[in-house]
Amino acid sequence: MSGRPEILFPLFGELTALEGIGPRTAQHLAQIEIDKPRDLLFLLPYSGIDRRRRESVLGADLPETLTVEVQIGVHRAPRARGGAYRIAAEDAGTGFQIVFFHARPEYLKKVLPEGERRIVSGKVEYFDGIAQMVHPEYILRPDKAAEIPEFEPVYPLTAGVTQKTMVRAVGSALARAPALAEWIDPAQKDRAHWPGWQEAMHKAHTPRSLKEISAGDPARERLAYDEFLAHQLTLALARARLQRAKGIISQATGDLQALVRAALPYAPTGAQKRAIEAIALDMARPVRMNRLLQGDVGAGKTLVAFMALLVAVEAGGQGVMMAPTEILARQHLAGLRPLAESAGVVLEILTGRDKGAERRAKLAALARGDIQILVGTHAVFQADVHFADLRLAIVDEQHRFGVRQRLELGKKGAGADVLVMTATPIPRSLALAQYGDMDVSVLDEKPPGRQPISTALVSTGRMDEVVAHLRRAVGEGKQCYWVCPLVEESESVDLAAAEDRFRHLRAELGEGIVGLVHGQMPPAEKDAAMAAFQDGQTQVLVATTVIEVGVDVPNATIMVIERAETFGLAQLHQLRGRVGRGSQASTCLLMYQAPLSEAGEKRLKVLRESEDGFRIAETDLEMRGAGDLIGTAQSGVPRFRIGDLENQASLMAIAQSDARKLLTDDPDLVSPRGRAARVLMWLMEQDQAIRLISVG
Repeated sequence: MSGRPEILFPLFGELTALEGIGPRTAQHLAQIEIDKPRDLLFLLPYSGIDRRRRESVLGADLPETLTVEVQIGVHRAPRARGGAYRIAAEDAGTGFQIVFFHARPEYLKKVLPEGERRIVSGKVEYFDGIAQMVHPEYILRPDKAAEIPEFEPVYPLTAGVTQKTMVRAVGSALARAPALAEWIDPAQKDRAHWPGWQEAMHKAHTPRSLKEISAGDPARERLAYDEFLAHQLTLALARARLQRAKGIISQATGDLQALVRAALPYAPTGAQKRAIEAIALDMARPVRMNRLLQGDVGAGKTLVAFMALLVAVEAGGQGVMMAPTEILARQHLAGLRPLAESAGVVLEILTGRDKGAERRAKLAALARGDIQILVGTHAVFQADVHFADLRLAIVDEQHRFGVRQRLELGKKGAGADVLVMTATPIPRSLALAQYGDMDVSVLDEKPPGRQPISTALVSTGRMDEVVAHLRRAVGEGKQCYWVCPLVEESESVDLAAAEDRFRHLRAELGEGIVGLVHGQMPPAEKDAAMAAFQDGQTQVLVATTVIEVGVDVPNATIMVIERAETFGLAQLHQLRGRVGRGSQASTCLLMYQAPLSEAGEKRLKVLRESEDGFRIAETDLEMRGAGDLIGTAQSGVPRFRIGDLENQASLMAIAQSDARKLLTDDPDLVSPRGRAARVLMWLMEQDQAIRLISVG
C-alpha cells in the first residue's frame, strides 16, 4: 500500500467542503489544529446541555438551561438606547421575561408575536427577583418542536466559531465517515462491549446524557483505544525492524563478571541480578536487544550497565556507554574504572575535548579493538569513529533518545544491542507510550548500605537557622549542596541569584569553603568547580540545577533547595538523590516561601513522606498531566486527541500486547485484520510507521 487508501479520501479533503465552513471559519479552526474533516471527528464534545421539554420554569434550580412552551405577552421596548427589550411569557406554571439587548423590535414582533404560542429554549436566571431568559438559543412554533435536540453536545471552540457552526460542521464530517474494516482483536472488542469505528464516532458526537461524555463510555473508550493501538503499532514496527536487522549473538562466559563480583564490597540486589540475567539472555539471542533499564536515584544502574558491557567483552567484542555531558561521561569513567581494573579490561573515554594526536591515537586503538569499553559523549556519533566489533551501546537517557536516535546509534555496529538507562522513574502509562518499543527492566530495590535521607520543609524566613546548621556541619567536615531557585525569565537572573547566595554564604562560612557552579560558566570552569567539590577542597557548592544529573560525591550529606516550590516533583527527587550516596545519614532541606499554594504544599509533602521515585512520579503525573511532566515538545511522547494517558494506562498496556501479537502473527500486515490495521495507521497519520512495513 504505497499511499493513503481511497476509502479515507473524504476525511482528508478540504475543510471548506463541509457545511457551514467558509475560508474564514477554516482559518479560525486552524488555530486549534483542525485542518481537515478527520480532525473534526477527533474533536469530541466535552460537555452537553439537556434541552428536554419541561412544563414550567417553576421549581427549577436556577440558573439552568430550560426548554418550555409559552404564551407570548406584551413587548416592552427599552427606555434608553442599548437597554433591555423585555417580552412577557407565561408557561404552564408561572410567568417570566424573555430579554434581548440591542434588539430589533420589528424582527422580535415577527418571531415572538403577542398572543401566540412558542417553544423557547435558553438559560434562565433570576435578576432582581424576576426569572429571565436572555437571548434564547431556540424559538420555534410548537409544530416544529422536534428540531430542538433533547441533549445538545458542547464542543471546545476557538474565536470566530460558534457552537452552531461546530455542530453543523461535525455533522457534515460524520456524514463522510466511512464504514471501516475492524482492526481491533474481536475477542477484545467483545469483552469490552465496544461498537465498530463508524458507530463509535456517531455515538461519541451525539451523546444522550452527560454519562455518555465520560471517558469510560464504550464509544469513547473504543476511540481512545484506536489511538493507543496505532501508536503501539508504530512502536512495534520500529521494534520489529530493529530486530529484523540481524543481531549478533554475544555469549557471556561469566569469567570477567565473576572477577568484578569478587571485588565488590556488597552483593548485588535481587533486582540487579534479574536485570543482569535478562540482559545477558537478550544479548545471546540472534535478534537485537532493545531494552530500557529503569532505576531510581541510587538503585545501582552503573553496576548493571558494566556487567552488560562485560558480556560484550567476554564474547570478544566492544561496548560503548554514552552520557549527555562531558561531566557525566567523566563521572561514568570514574565509577567504572575501579570495576574495569578488577576485571582487567581496557576502558577509555572519548569526548569533544579530545583533539589532534591524542584523538587520532584513541580512534586507532578503537578501530584495532585494543579499547574494549569506551565511555563518551555524543562525540562517539561522529563519522570518523569506528569500532572493531561493537556489540553493545548503552545510552544514558538524559539525551531524551527518541526511537529515531536509537536506530541511528545502532548503525555504528551493524547489529549492536541497545540498552537505554533512565534515572527518572516513569509511571507505567508513560513508559508504555514513550518506550513501548522496548523491553523494560526495573531496579526497584536500593543497594545495601544506602542510608535513608531525611527530608524537612523550612520556610525561607528561617534562613539564619539553616546557615547556622551548615556552619556546624562544615565544622564536622561534611559537604553540602545549595541549589538556587529557578527563575524562568532569564538565565542572567538565575545567575544573579546564585552569585548573591554564593557571596552571602562565603561571608558567613569563610573564604575557600564555598564554590559556585552555574549554567553560564565556560565548561572548563564548571568542571574545575565540580572537581574541587568532588575532591573536598570546597565544602559547600552553590549551584543552579546543573548538578541534578548523576553527579556523585559520597561525602555530601546535606542538600538545601531554595524556593523548592518552584521546582517540579521529579526534579526535586533527582536533586535530593545527589546526597545519601555514602555511608552517612543525609538530610534534604526544602526551603519554601510562604504562603504555599495548595499544589505546592502537596508536592513538597509527597517528597517529605516518600523516597519511592515511582510513587513520586505517579503523583507528579496526576498533578501535572503527561505533556507537562516530560515537556511534550522534546519528549517523543505523542499527544492523543481522545485517549488520556493519565487515566487509561491499562488500555495502553492492552494496546501494546495486542500490537505486538498482531505483528508476530502477521509481520507484513497482509491478513484482513492486518490490512484494516494499515487503514488505522493512515487514519491516525502514522505515515512514518507505514514506511516501516515491508511493502505488501
